[in-house]
Amino acid sequence: MTQKDKKLAYRIYLYLGALFITSLVVSNLIFQKFFYWNPFGDLTVFGVSLFEISVGILPYPITFLITDLISEMYGRKKANQIVTAGIFASLFSMSIILVAEAAPAIASSPINDATFTQVFALSPIAVLASMIAYLFAQYVDIAIYHFWKHLTKGKYLWLRNNFSTFLSQFIDTFTVVGLLCVFEVLPWNLFFGLVVSGFLFKVFIAAMDTPFLYFFVYIMRKRFKLAIGEEIDLDI
Repeated sequence: MTQKDKKLAYRIYLYLGALFITSLVVSNLIFQKFFYWNPFGDLTVFGVSLFEISVGILPYPITFLITDLISEMYGRKKANQIVTAGIFASLFSMSIILVAEAAPAIASSPINDATFTQVFALSPIAVLASMIAYLFAQYVDIAIYHFWKHLTKGKYLWLRNNFSTFLSQFIDTFTVVGLLCVFEVLPWNLFFGLVVSGFLFKVFIAAMDTPFLYFFVYIMRKRFKLAIGEEIDLDI
């Protein structure tokens, strides 16, 4: 690979990392709003309407698509580095919110202290729960992805993409909903319903992102002239 190609590959890696971190941080900030989306009619699971979910779940599947793409094109080490950077960014964003929460609003402020607290007060708890779940889910996703990649010798991209994401999404959903119930952000009677509903939604989205993964992998392999299973080496 020429130096020019390596610089381009590095820029793509940075942009993918920026999209990943933005999706992760935003999902933690907007999680308190819930919406209902159900194309299958009025179905309920364990007392919760199917796909009665937090808007925070919307950008979250993007993070798994990006880590799978980075895993495929740049390798396990670079994927883990992005995950670690995402954890740091989320914790840093919460520290900023805590400082903003401590600063008293002036009388003419468009947003008063009560409104700010109502919107952001639970964010640190959500991030703690999300980060614990996130640590398990993302590292499991990357490990399983590379296990299947090695086992299939770089073939069957759809297999490793979906198998790794399905399991990691279940771990993430089960852990984050459980911790939010432990911290009394959510009532326990909603636990099973939210786990099933959230997991099914994530599986649905993960299945939909497979064509996008194939498309981006095809474009990058063609641009950088890579064989199936070959990875871009960014290390100096």
